[in-house]
Amino acid sequence: MTRTRTRAAHDTAAADLGPHAAKPTARTAGMTEAARAVWSGGSPNAGGEPRIETGLWECTPGVFTAAREGYTEICTILSGRVTLEVEGEDPEEFGPGDVMVMPSGWTGVWRVHEPLRKHYTTILD
Repeated sequence: MTRTRTRAAHDTAAADLGPHAAKPTARTAGMTEAARAVWSGGSPNAGGEPRIETGLWECTPGVFTAAREGYTEICTILSGRVTLEVEGEDPEEFGPGDVMVMPSGWTGVWRVHEPLRKHYTTILD
């Protein structure tokens, strides 16, 4: 039997993610976000960063830009609704239970319609 400890986040809808801070790429004044890593690991990259991280993230309603450069992100929406806009594609709405993958190189706009909480996993290239 392994001695590796299980990492977990219980009651993800109510889990404390810590204090909110201003969203750096927000186009909406006063937009904030908070996050809590649940686990990180895997073989470190050249910069010493863990290759994989998984955790919880939330933000307040508004609009922000995002880019996934050097990593892929996989998300499951836990609560709230968001529309993702990617140049040349139709906008796509996501809500509770939906899964999205933003491969490395992805850029777009997030339109958060109501407080949004997601479970994320990032994987460095």
